[in-house]
Amino acid sequence: MRVSAKTKEATRQKVLQVSQELFNSTGFRETTSRDLAAAAGIAAGTIFNYFPSKEAIVLQLVCDALENAEATFNRRVRPESTLEEDLFLYVSTGLRQLQPMRGFVGPAFETHLGPACGGDANELGDYIRTSHVEMVSSLLSKHGHAEPPTAVHLQMYWLLY
Repeated sequence: MRVSAKTKEATRQKVLQVSQELFNSTGFRETTSRDLAAAAGIAAGTIFNYFPSKEAIVLQLVCDALENAEATFNRRVRPESTLEEDLFLYVSTGLRQLQPMRGFVGPAFETHLGPACGGDANELGDYIRTSHVEMVSSLLSKHGHAEPPTAVHLQMYWLLY
């Protein structure tokens, strides 16, 4: 029996939803892929058709949250705001979106999103870091900082984030 794209996407979203719930209630390290599959109502091995690892699930949750945060930021940012206001709004919006994941987002930042992770083989982690830093760079440019931030500045920023 062939599974439709709509069914695959619904299952993928169900895996993400139950993963966030289980990671929050049980903990990231304590939750197994079998637990996730059972909660999503799929066979244990089937979860790997959607995500290669638990870390990949967390990265997708982080990516989705930060994309929602950027959309919120873009709706709320004002043309007359200062650099400080823009940066505060951008960071606080992102952190608010990540707040429900605070109990389990640490492993993703440690292994795939931290400043020392550049050049790893994880495309989603690279995308998250790159898009975030590009937004910060564009805010600096918007406010007259013609020189792009150095790699050290961006590493420091990301570490503080």
